[in-house]
Amino acid sequence: MHANTEHFHSHVEGILDALDKDPGHEALVHGDRRLSAGDLRGLVYATARALRSQGVERGQTITLLSGNLPETIAARYAAGLLGCPVNHLYAGLSADVHADILRDVETRVLLVDPAHRERAVDLARRAPLDRVLFLGGAADAAGPGADTGPDLSALAARESRAAMAGAARPQDVCTIRHTGGTTGHPKAICTTFEQLASSRADRYEEGGTRALVCTTLAHAAGLMADAVLHGGGTVVLLDGFEPGAVLAAVERERITHMFLLPPLLYQLMDHPAVDRTDTSSLRLLTYGGCASSPTRLAAAVRRFGPVLYQFYGQNEAGGISVLTPEDHDPRRPELLRTAGRAMEGVEVSVRDPDGHHLAPGAHGEICVRSPHVMKGYWKQPELTAEVLRDGWLHTGDIGFVDADGYVTIVDRLKDMIVVVGGHVYTVELEDVLNSHPQVAQSAVFAVPDANLVERVHAVVVRAPGGDVGEEELRAVVRERKGAMYEPAGIDFVDALPLTDAGKPDKKLLRSRLRR
Repeated sequence: MHANTEHFHSHVEGILDALDKDPGHEALVHGDRRLSAGDLRGLVYATARALRSQGVERGQTITLLSGNLPETIAARYAAGLLGCPVNHLYAGLSADVHADILRDVETRVLLVDPAHRERAVDLARRAPLDRVLFLGGAADAAGPGADTGPDLSALAARESRAAMAGAARPQDVCTIRHTGGTTGHPKAICTTFEQLASSRADRYEEGGTRALVCTTLAHAAGLMADAVLHGGGTVVLLDGFEPGAVLAAVERERITHMFLLPPLLYQLMDHPAVDRTDTSSLRLLTYGGCASSPTRLAAAVRRFGPVLYQFYGQNEAGGISVLTPEDHDPRRPELLRTAGRAMEGVEVSVRDPDGHHLAPGAHGEICVRSPHVMKGYWKQPELTAEVLRDGWLHTGDIGFVDADGYVTIVDRLKDMIVVVGGHVYTVELEDVLNSHPQVAQSAVFAVPDANLVERVHAVVVRAPGGDVGEEELRAVVRERKGAMYEPAGIDFVDALPLTDAGKPDKKLLRSRLRR
């Protein structure tokens, strides 16, 4: 018998093939820089050779600490071409958490945006790294303990830009993604090259797509960028989210596609320039990552048109369900409270604590089975076995599926507030608070009292010009949800703090209350 020598074609090679179809096409925009598809393709191959010249081999973990740069995208693809797992850090985490992650995933090479030079120097002292390489703007130095490391961009400039075969194999780990670190030590979630090769996001691969990346490439925006480039589109990179800059970019670059966390969508809608900005180019405004307000979603549809697209998923599960633009009907607010219906190829089952499947409408844990469920947590078999049982991923989300197949998430299992008389689902309470015309946004969480009994607490951002008070909101909650849902305390703030992934930072809000 002959061994199967057929070359495995990874998702990275698929993207490089797509870039080669129209080399003169504009692929990346970052500030004044505009890279053609041919430029980006050549940069990926040259960067892969530069990494190999530094001793990087298949299977060695490469960690990125970098912003939304063209070099970030090229480095991700170069690492994938070599068959290396890529771990992209959220920049907003502490040095201690960063160091823990580097050690956890056995990082051999740290690739650093020069903007994070000081953190890189600190991490090089804390973690056993073979190499620290900078994505531009760094002079060569002796090693990872020095103030600077070799400039990978300069090394790549000396390498060939000719095509080269990828080294990845189907079951190799491709990405190692971490939970945001807001509920404890981050967990490392592994996805294989085979899984990403079979994963498609056709909604981003329409002709003439111009996608705006204004949240970190380490999160969902990175997956959006991959899909857009695979479809021959253009990716416009902003260094971060600032609502005025985002609106200006949408108009200037004729943006068709964009991903936002719900709190960022609200900031966009509340910006004074929104009504004088031409957003008619938008075809798909995808949102997800945390709970959203049906009231605000209806307002967004009225402002931006039928372009909203909710994506519900997890790093562990991949995509789970979607709420399409057709389902975003302000006249049907009950649909806006859902996360849509299961994606093609995804099975959703609601289970009780004993693992039994529940009937439509019954609350339980959302469990998922699909080809895109993670391989497991990095070198944590016991934790993997806890969430992956009999081929089903237990998401930790509490919700239900109605008779029409719409999935509704009511809370995270571990964040559900247990009170006298039952459970308070924070998303439901946030929906009530957000429906008040003088409330722009809210975050609800549990605060233990002196006896460690959980009390419901809310932090509220008033709408511009609003003066609603604590007692009025309590009365609204009592009327809509009953006394069990009434917050023990309500604080008013100018803005909710956000995690690096753009979600309301409830851990920080809790810590402020304990001071």
